[in-house]
Amino acid sequence: MLTNKKIVLGVTGGIAAYKAIALTSKLSQAGALVQVILTKGAQQFVSPLSFQAISRQPVYLDTFDELDPKKIQHIDLADWADLFIVAPATANIIGKYANGIADDMLSTTLLATKAPVYIAPAMNVDMYQHPAVQNNLAVLEKRGVRLIDPNEGYLACGYTGKGRLAEPEEIVNYLEKSLTEGKLLEGKKLLITAGPTQEKIDPVRYLTNYSSGKMGFAIAEVAANMGADVTLVSGPVALPTPRGVKRIDVVTTEEMYQTVLNYYPNQDIVIKAAAVSDYRPAIQYQEKLKKQAEQMTIELKRNKDILLSLGQMKEHQYLVGFAAETRNVEQYGQDKLSKKNLDAIVINDVSKPGIGFGADNNEVLIIMKDGTEIKIDQTSKLSIASQLLTHIAKQIGVERS
Repeated sequence: MLTNKKIVLGVTGGIAAYKAIALTSKLSQAGALVQVILTKGAQQFVSPLSFQAISRQPVYLDTFDELDPKKIQHIDLADWADLFIVAPATANIIGKYANGIADDMLSTTLLATKAPVYIAPAMNVDMYQHPAVQNNLAVLEKRGVRLIDPNEGYLACGYTGKGRLAEPEEIVNYLEKSLTEGKLLEGKKLLITAGPTQEKIDPVRYLTNYSSGKMGFAIAEVAANMGADVTLVSGPVALPTPRGVKRIDVVTTEEMYQTVLNYYPNQDIVIKAAAVSDYRPAIQYQEKLKKQAEQMTIELKRNKDILLSLGQMKEHQYLVGFAAETRNVEQYGQDKLSKKNLDAIVINDVSKPGIGFGADNNEVLIIMKDGTEIKIDQTSKLSIASQLLTHIAKQIGVERS
């Protein structure tokens, strides 16, 4: 997968910079063309000559050291890249990239490139876990930057914990897997629902839930990156539309129901990650309700069950539902899988802190119709989306070949 790929490797100033020499060698052996940028910090640990000897390419050190007067080197290099990786990535470069700071050759080239970017952090465990670093990583991940998690183990500072740069072999395998994923869903049509719905009570009040839409948007982003034709039907959320995704905004459960049914017949895969309102007020008041007695009763009517309807109408579609539960999580999920004629169900316990509604991370159990179970421990929603879609692609390959 890496043959003739043009890779820019950014190396920053940490002791793990020595591993970047081996990484350059592994990438070159895999057939890639590698050009290296060394920060001033990196040059304290490794020599530019080492990278030049292995890559057989010039090594870039300074934004203002123009090797070819006919070109602006950081722009030319940014345009040249098929993919861009920073390994090791210090807290400094992560913070600069997350906040749009461009003050050296590496940071200016990063901001100029349109190539997929991969970040492989390496630092002290306490630095890695610091809220500022984790926030910067989350910002980058939301922008589509792929994070190659550090390993746990003994660190150069004497600490033991998460912060060791992934081994060069692991990084190469990650890149190859990522490039393979890019074709997994090519030619497939995906319909994804996300976010909450809102049911009007009066002009200033409505019924809704805590869904942020992050899980559904993550699935849409990854599906588009995998080559799928993605339609995203979203309730009211404050999230940007993923690149390459067709987005349709709705408000009520009925609007989502009608929109989904309109697109459903032509879809290959349908993933219903939205948390719709199961009920709506029987009466929607045109004027604001005034305070009454100590208690007030609002009569509710049941909304249509979108997922149940899709299961009943299913022909060729691969149908996936989500079950956000707070108790008897697996049992409720199994019941939903069977009752609604699903091909897979993604179950999560939203009562656990740090995951579920509004969080950037999640922890799920995926149960397939054939009984296969995949447990994904707490990780980013983008990572869960990638794993979910990879398993679906395998299922479709087995069942539709």
